[in-house]
Amino acid sequence: MHQTGFNTSRRSFLKQSSATLGVSLAAPLILAQSAKGANGKLNLAWVGFGNQGWGDLVACSRDNNVVALCDCDPTIWERAKQRFPEAKFYLDFRKMLAEMGDKIDAVGIGTPDHTHFAVAYLAMSMGKHVFVEKPLVHSLWEARTLQQLAVKKNLVTQMGNQGHAFEGAYLVKEWYQAGLIGEVREVITWTDRPKGGWGFNGNVKTEYPTPEEPRPGMDWDLWLGPCSEKVGFNRAFHPTTWRPWWAFGCGGLGDIGCHTIDTPFYALDLGAPESVEVELKEPVNPIHTPNGSVVTFNFPARAKQPPVKIKWYEGPSMPPVPEGYDYGPLDAEGGMIMIGEKGGICYKGMRPDSPMLYPKARWEDYRAPGAQRVPKTIPRPRGIRLDWVESIKNGKKACSDFAYSGPLTEAILLGTLAIRTGKTVKWNAEKMQIDNNPEAAKLINVEAREGWRTKDLV
Repeated sequence: MHQTGFNTSRRSFLKQSSATLGVSLAAPLILAQSAKGANGKLNLAWVGFGNQGWGDLVACSRDNNVVALCDCDPTIWERAKQRFPEAKFYLDFRKMLAEMGDKIDAVGIGTPDHTHFAVAYLAMSMGKHVFVEKPLVHSLWEARTLQQLAVKKNLVTQMGNQGHAFEGAYLVKEWYQAGLIGEVREVITWTDRPKGGWGFNGNVKTEYPTPEEPRPGMDWDLWLGPCSEKVGFNRAFHPTTWRPWWAFGCGGLGDIGCHTIDTPFYALDLGAPESVEVELKEPVNPIHTPNGSVVTFNFPARAKQPPVKIKWYEGPSMPPVPEGYDYGPLDAEGGMIMIGEKGGICYKGMRPDSPMLYPKARWEDYRAPGAQRVPKTIPRPRGIRLDWVESIKNGKKACSDFAYSGPLTEAILLGTLAIRTGKTVKWNAEKMQIDNNPEAAKLINVEAREGWRTKDLV
């Protein structure tokens, strides 16, 4: 069982964390120094550009310079060489930053979850703005550390949860704030992962597969990064199916929760849950996520807002249809239903593409010609990637910067710890402490292997 972390004194870290908690979480407005290269262009480097990382890279490269690219699997380099012929290519991000650091303004990260922190920590320590795919990191300690480092270095940061830049996310928040559905005490979220979906096939494993020969030229040791477990290369991990394995990914919750839970987390101004409960449909598994878990996040009251429960159902488990919801069967891929005192808000799929009010008649009345609608009061970003690039150039905070996405990721990771241990997790966010679940407490911060600890990186 492994979840990455880096060598530090736990006592000194918790002391520092408590002292800076108010800065890193409660004061998220960071006005970074603008960074503009020649002709107003940023010099970008990217680490991990095989799948999702490729889409991020291409989007962010518009009107900017791509000067360095890194991926430990050179079998995927060819299309990048054709599109970015001026870029220097590397297997090792540490060598890239050592050689090209003074030529780089910002770094994008599209590697598996377990290596997000190492790349981001080194780049941020060098003063580079960073874009990190979701989930932000692989452990609670890593999440808190990056939040604090972003404040210390005054950097523009962004997590790649695309739905946070969708119009629907802001509509949901505005509708709730306008009182269209009254107070909310329960939210239902669900996904078809890990039973199905991209990167998952539902075949739960209880041991690692037999090692195979890595792809030509691939540095498997670099791909393992901080992971201390001796796991040999296998196509069950790379290139697309690493997420179900706890050593590398965060299961279905880490994959899709950063999308589907993001919208209610944002709309309801939620912070750290007090506890996370779990109901497992399969046995606890030390190396691979099980199917069918049901997770309940218990968030405390905020000012005049009541406590909120967010229930998360993983495939093949499905939630019951709540009273008053009359849009037919729930979408098999996933969705969100926010249950209010006066009806609710819902959307189908993992992201808030097209939120609606329910019951259906309420939505039809709201959309009718001449009906009074809630004004749009929240500024809209122009996509999660473009928002990051523009924020760097303009010296502004990004929409899903680490001050926001860090606490969201912490909540998600607490859910993964509940699944991994099969037990309730009671969380003290200020002290970064779990008292009731020793197995989960051990995973708050797990030391990385030699050569990958913070002292080794900077």
